[in-house]
Amino acid sequence: MMPLLPPLFSPLDEELGLLPGELTPSLVEDAVRLGVNAPFGQAATLLKHFRQVVVSEATVRRLTERGGATEVTLQREEVEELERKAPASPQGPPLQQVSVDGAMVPLLHEEWGEAKTLAIGKVVAESEGEVHAEELSYFSRMTDHQSFSRLATVETHRRGTSNAQRVCAVVDGAEWEQEFITFHRWDAVRILDFAHAAGYVAQAGQAVFGVGTAETSEWIGEQLHELKHGKPRHVLDAMRRLKELARDEEALASVTQGLEYLEKRREQVQYALFRSLGYPIGSGIVESANKLVVEARLKGAGMHWRREHVNPMLALRTLECSERWEEDWPLVRQRLSTQHKERGRVRRARRMSISGSTEQPAKATPPPRTSTTTTRTAPRGPAAVTKTPGKPSPDHIWRRMTLGKTTQPHHPHLPKM
Repeated sequence: MMPLLPPLFSPLDEELGLLPGELTPSLVEDAVRLGVNAPFGQAATLLKHFRQVVVSEATVRRLTERGGATEVTLQREEVEELERKAPASPQGPPLQQVSVDGAMVPLLHEEWGEAKTLAIGKVVAESEGEVHAEELSYFSRMTDHQSFSRLATVETHRRGTSNAQRVCAVVDGAEWEQEFITFHRWDAVRILDFAHAAGYVAQAGQAVFGVGTAETSEWIGEQLHELKHGKPRHVLDAMRRLKELARDEEALASVTQGLEYLEKRREQVQYALFRSLGYPIGSGIVESANKLVVEARLKGAGMHWRREHVNPMLALRTLECSERWEEDWPLVRQRLSTQHKERGRVRRARRMSISGSTEQPAKATPPPRTSTTTTRTAPRGPAAVTKTPGKPSPDHIWRRMTLGKTTQPHHPHLPKM
């Protein structure tokens, strides 16, 4: 019985750089890009509408996950190459903003994972002394903060963070964010996001004067104006005076918590100075990135993700949201094509191995003959027959065959032969 052979392969597919499956490379790209921007079922419907091609939701999902996993691999390899060769970083802008933050992603089995995101932008001045960041790009992964800092090198190197004249790191104060800044640009100007600092001031005022009261509104307004345009030490002094007005332990604890938090970050809340130098004081670029890169695609109604599928989607989302799809997708397609060729090579080698073992069996060396005649004991029966070499025995089946005549019954409607 012949063994089963592996599926056939087409060398021409590999020469043309085609990808596995029935879709052309352009259709694969369209399916993946739609899957990056919309739920997989909706992406399949859109592909049918715009390209008149019917694919299943499962196919769009599989193609998107495969493309995303390839991008994850390419970026990891690029980081390893940067670590190995340490090339010079491109020249960054005169003033660059770097912000990092985390957003929660719903996983299977009622679990949640934090996707950490980096946002980088070039800071430009607006009218009336305000500034904003443009040319935004992103990097996002669901991993521990040490791995995130290392993997994000692929984006900080591309944006020339190490060679920018000045980098402003605007974050919300989490310890892992400070470690990220130290890893990539230790001399960056560290700025506590103004809205985050304002939250601690407002919390202290509400704890003492009550939520929603006129006194609370007046006190908070005065302190936030001073925090943004004046001296932060005046705000800290006002919070110390609140401790004396606290009516209970809960209010005292709330004021103390906010005061200690801001005292520890006194150098990061010099907002009047930062604004005079044209520095940004808000981390809105990364807060928007949480919504744009992560939540817009991974936090839809009823969505729950397998942990291993989150980073492939995040990798492709950052390409799309950084407006770098046309630049990076050809590299993904090339890697997919290379993988397809390698699988074909393995299949061919396996096929040749199987064919060689069945079509060209090794020839056994016959034993030496000791005589020209061989006497074989006849089977049990009434007549024992001695066989002469080279001739069939008298009762051999060949001698009982009627040669030259058909053994099939003659059909009555056909002429006799």
